[in-house]
Amino acid sequence: MNILTEKFNTPYHSAPFGDIKNEDYLPAFKELIQKSEEEINAIVDNPEAPTFENVIETLAYSGEQLDVVSNIFFNLNSAETSDEIQQIAQEVSPILTEYSSKISQNEALFNKIKKVYDEKEKYNLNEEQQMLLNETYKGFVRSGALLNEEDKEKLKKISMDLSIKSLQFGQNVLASTNAYFKHITDKEQLAGIPEAIVEQFAEEAKEKNLEGWVVTLQYPSYIPFMTYAENRELRKELALANGKKSFDGGEYDNQNLIKELLQLKQQKAELLGYKDYADYVLEERMAKSPAKVVDFLNELLTKAKPYAHKEIDELKSLANADGIEDMQSYDHAFYAEKLRKQKFDLNDEELKPYFPLNQVQDAVFGLSGKLFGLTFEERNDIPKYHEDVKVYEVKENGNYKSLLYVDYFPRKGKRAGAWMTSYKNQYKQNGENSRPHISIVCNFSKPTKDTPSLLTFQEVTTLFHEFGHALHGMMADTQYPTLSGTSVKWDFVELPSQFLENFCYEPEFLKTFAKHYKTGEVLPDEKIEKIEQSKNFMEGYQTLRQLGFGLLDMNYHTKVAELENESVKTFEDQYTKATALYPTNPETAMSPSFSHIFQGGYSAGYYSYKWAEVLDADAFQYFKENGIFNPEIAAKYKVLLSSGGTKDPMELYKAFRGSEPKVESLLKRAFG
Repeated sequence: MNILTEKFNTPYHSAPFGDIKNEDYLPAFKELIQKSEEEINAIVDNPEAPTFENVIETLAYSGEQLDVVSNIFFNLNSAETSDEIQQIAQEVSPILTEYSSKISQNEALFNKIKKVYDEKEKYNLNEEQQMLLNETYKGFVRSGALLNEEDKEKLKKISMDLSIKSLQFGQNVLASTNAYFKHITDKEQLAGIPEAIVEQFAEEAKEKNLEGWVVTLQYPSYIPFMTYAENRELRKELALANGKKSFDGGEYDNQNLIKELLQLKQQKAELLGYKDYADYVLEERMAKSPAKVVDFLNELLTKAKPYAHKEIDELKSLANADGIEDMQSYDHAFYAEKLRKQKFDLNDEELKPYFPLNQVQDAVFGLSGKLFGLTFEERNDIPKYHEDVKVYEVKENGNYKSLLYVDYFPRKGKRAGAWMTSYKNQYKQNGENSRPHISIVCNFSKPTKDTPSLLTFQEVTTLFHEFGHALHGMMADTQYPTLSGTSVKWDFVELPSQFLENFCYEPEFLKTFAKHYKTGEVLPDEKIEKIEQSKNFMEGYQTLRQLGFGLLDMNYHTKVAELENESVKTFEDQYTKATALYPTNPETAMSPSFSHIFQGGYSAGYYSYKWAEVLDADAFQYFKENGIFNPEIAAKYKVLLSSGGTKDPMELYKAFRGSEPKVESLLKRAFG
């Protein structure tokens, strides 16, 4: 018996991690694909006339178990991978892509969908049903349902190639990150670095059975080193290593993969009748067109650039005082931290004792209770995939709402960064509201033998960010799984995450949880005031950095022909020139490790972070004007969260806010 093909005999049918063996995956995928294909065949072979119920609705509920197993497997491939799992991923990805293509190009199935779509006026559909019908029809057309057989085969091959190559891109970045570490034996080389971080480096050395200290390219190791290390040569060495990730011509180099991925995306877009991949993607986003995105990014660039240059000039003055005439990007974090301390007398290390992870988690749980009536209870009887993981049962007014998995610490088999994902979507069927299983994965500093996990303030906002995504998933209350939770337009998906970050800067809220882990002392008012004041510190620089990523992404997906005749590095430098604040280094490039657009779902969509910032600034302004815990506004916001993708996002937003979002809200928050 394959445990993955049975209904899980666990609380809430949660993933039975302890019982799954790697050898279960491939046969389970094959069996569940066959089962899902049988469900599709039943729709196609149904002799009754096509209706919304027997075609669109039945299709929406099909393949649920396959989705769950896919979520389990690919989440593990990100959070707890191994050579064996990566090998299985290489085998499974093309099989899943072929299955997906088979459905989307099933002519008999599409003919039934088209008949229902063409006759939709005769059905008395509610708003969500109309959305499901429209999204289903468009999804098939955008997957090649109207193509001839020859072009369908081409599209199928392109999709399979994209699946394999994007997977390879991510594996290369992870391997390249893990391949480097800096072994330090002379403690003097760690001058300037706070003792708690030095202790962390010592722990990393112990894990590798080495004496002394080890710095890696994992963010909880790399970022503190770049921020505090006085040794400029070592900062340069680490920055070069980081900038060479998958860009050194070696085994894990991604430069050719980038070109191959972009060419495949362009071919896909042209085959489907679009000018380029950005046109194809943006048809289904709030922004609608590449031109509108570029105008939006350039408008922000014009406003932010003077602030950014002023900030860099301040840093250069500090560097000049240290005898550095040619300030480089690897000096930025170090002098930004110096300036921050000078301006606000505030540094991460003195704040960290006030932000132990457990208190920050309790705070975000408490906020969810205050705004939405949620409670969180740890469950020790629900299987998990690693001892670091904790599982919570989430209730709303005493009723089961969701499971929440949290996985906070870095490991060798875990990719960098932070993300929210789901193991199971929410949906309603046969009178039952089947609730979601949601996960948050981060890379915070581990506890040591002497101290709990202490977060930098940026990590505090990261946890709130991912928890905002999690709320979007946990609050889901829709009929169909394909419209549930975060299944929304991609440039709307960052609103809930970025919105929640705002609470981290509110004194009224900060005082409830920012307490010293040893003494219980509340973070002093002057420090809270400085956190507020420092909220926009280096905002110009950060804005230009994000705009650079957004413009580069948009150019990659609209100018593929240009890239054929030049290097990835040349292309990157050309299209980030307008946002660059430091000289570029010929030995480094960020594109080969730009996983968001070459492995994740942000292709031609990186702009959505800034787009969503306009939404979140405008939304939080509404709370600020009426009280940050205002129950009436929280209730309206809850409707926005629970609605998922059942309505057009702009209509959802206007129903919450009463008007369209204003870019002025963001500019006011960022630059006063």
